[in-house]
Amino acid sequence: MNAIHVSTDIVLPAGYNEYVINSDRDIELTFYASVDSDVYVRIEKAKKLVIRTFAQKDTHVSYLFWNASLAPIEANETHEVLGNASLTVAYGECNGASTKRETFVALREEGANALVSSASLVDADKNYRMQVVNYAPHTYGDMKNYSVVMKQGNLMIDAIGKVIKGAHGSQSHQTSRALSFEAGCHATILPELLIDENDVMASHAMSIGRVDEDQLYYLMTRGLSVKQCTSLISTGYLMPITETLNNEALKEKLKEEMERKLEELC
Repeated sequence: MNAIHVSTDIVLPAGYNEYVINSDRDIELTFYASVDSDVYVRIEKAKKLVIRTFAQKDTHVSYLFWNASLAPIEANETHEVLGNASLTVAYGECNGASTKRETFVALREEGANALVSSASLVDADKNYRMQVVNYAPHTYGDMKNYSVVMKQGNLMIDAIGKVIKGAHGSQSHQTSRALSFEAGCHATILPELLIDENDVMASHAMSIGRVDEDQLYYLMTRGLSVKQCTSLISTGYLMPITETLNNEALKEKLKEEMERKLEELC
């Protein structure tokens, strides 16, 4: 795993790559992808993160950002996607520290497509603002956010899909869901579609709710503790996010990290 301690520019090689961010400084990173790449970035420590990525024409690149920081993290990200390129950005947020993240994805040229996804076990303040903008015709943007909100958690998701005038034949979609186990948990989801073109397809789905009491009772009658039930239900609720990743190494890495943290925190 490549260690990152200072700001740097990275030209991604083809295939699967791993990086770990561990620094007491503010970190600025730029990732350039001109070949197909799958990237796992583990965030151990940083004061503030500024991340820029560029997906060149006809490339396919996936990022999994796993937040393992024990201290609060503030991140500002910009992702540029050029013609016929495909970008996936996935976030794993199962740590117990607060996170404030702004994500901006620009579909700059025709045929560009992007998926932004997140799986969060919310045991602190988690504030996400995600924006995917279709600047060119025949572009495709999607967001999928799944969260389990614990007793001390406070979740805020502002999900914005925007289609610029002239980006005809484009699509903008989003799904955001939050599940809680008890009353008093705080979760706010703001799904927004800003459409300035007629010839488009757009949709959003949002739900916030508590776990089914009958389901919880059924599991407990089978000899499971409340802690075990919470972990099991949370795993089932968050695990589908792994299907947003095509690379098997990234998918397995996300599954392992999520299962480990859910057992630890639940």
